[in-house]
Amino acid sequence: MKIIIARHSEKLNAPSLSETGIMRAQALSDQYLGRHACQSLFAKNESPAALMVMTLHTMETMAPIAASWNMPIITYWAEAGLDRMHMAEQNVRNQLAAADLLNTTSYVDKTVLMIWEHFHIASAALESEFTGEKVTLRQLLNLDQIAGVPTTWPDDVYDYFWVIEYKTGEMTPRSFQMIRQQFVAPHADLPSAVWPA
Repeated sequence: MKIIIARHSEKLNAPSLSETGIMRAQALSDQYLGRHACQSLFAKNESPAALMVMTLHTMETMAPIAASWNMPIITYWAEAGLDRMHMAEQNVRNQLAAADLLNTTSYVDKTVLMIWEHFHIASAALESEFTGEKVTLRQLLNLDQIAGVPTTWPDDVYDYFWVIEYKTGEMTPRSFQMIRQQFVAPHADLPSAVWPA
């Protein structure tokens, strides 16, 4: 199984993406993740086995991708919020999503795309706040068991993919890659940030 994880695009406010975020969502579909992407992260003649999201921002970012594939979006719905109550609710949804990924037989030897909240991809602070519980994808997908996986997704970095591959029947990833989104025309003017060393 292969899992592609991207952070949602830039947001304007609690329920909506910014203009830049809307443009990035379309660029992700056009260049990397849509049916006719010019630099597709999917193998030739491959379609995603599932498209997963967890909040409004992640759903908005996924929308043009899902439209291009004419596929439904699987939602692990949790209301966004940075207080402990909202984070705890998001933790539960994150745990369910990870369990489904690792245990659903229809995903074996397939590729699943997740557009996710960055705190729940990787956050040392969140892991520290909920000590004794696996709450980030980094923990839940056993990425903490392999070298080179960052402990935190930076707040100001949007333009990377995490690509994780598992050997059939194994729960520990066999590979992890960070791929930088480098957009070409007509999306070449999107903001770009380098992952801090």
